[in-house]
Amino acid sequence: MKLAGAPISWGVCEVPGWGHQLPPDRVLSEMRELGLTATELGPQGFLTPGLIERYGLRLAGAFVPVVLHDPGHDPLPGLPEDGLLVLAAATGDDGYDTRPELDAAGWATLLGNLDRIVAALGPRSVLHPHVGTMVETRAEVERVLEGSSVPLCLDTGHLLVGGTDPAALVEAAASRIAHVHLKDVDARLAAQVAAGTLPYTRAVREGVYRPLGQGDVDIEAIITGLTRSGYDGWYVMEQDVILSGPDDRPIEDVRRSLAYLNGVMGAG
Repeated sequence: MKLAGAPISWGVCEVPGWGHQLPPDRVLSEMRELGLTATELGPQGFLTPGLIERYGLRLAGAFVPVVLHDPGHDPLPGLPEDGLLVLAAATGDDGYDTRPELDAAGWATLLGNLDRIVAALGPRSVLHPHVGTMVETRAEVERVLEGSSVPLCLDTGHLLVGGTDPAALVEAAASRIAHVHLKDVDARLAAQVAAGTLPYTRAVREGVYRPLGQGDVDIEAIITGLTRSGYDGWYVMEQDVILSGPDDRPIEDVRRSLAYLNGVMGAG
């Protein structure tokens, strides 16, 4: 199992005002303390390849929000030139609490841009269905699968919040999955986000994402299904959190997630 960490598990996020942002050296040193060997890049400018290498880690990918639905915007020139790009279909606004509805022209532009990116970058690009972006709900995920050739990032948490059963998606479309973000979710809070009664950012603050094995996502079934399909890409542990200050200890939740994964792999 190719296992990686992510700065968001330490509360580091691209959204302005998200919460206390820990320094890169603390995040990377704690990853190394846990025995992780790779990380995603985090927000633009937070980590550099040189700094990651200094801590003995590899780069597993980069999360890149990009506007794909605007016919007046070409997303290709602004994309990073190296590494795996985990693309989210950004709305163009900061944050993930609201989003517009796409019309037919917007969908045609989005799907066309996805195919253009795949043609230009090949396996370096995957689409990450994500709460508060233009691809969030089950219907939108299905529209992307049917209307484009882009591989997917299976984010087990964002999919569940958006109404997609990630284990069922593995069974139905394992061949389209090229990258995995492992999250566990409190389904009660997720349902409130989906119903529009709880803003996404507040839900994160209240703990909608849980250490692996402590929520309502069937992580073991997902790993089993992916293994059976021949998946050999990264599993990136992500527990999106919002920190109140430097005394917070997000490393402990990552440690709990690692312990759970070790138990799953040992049992397997």
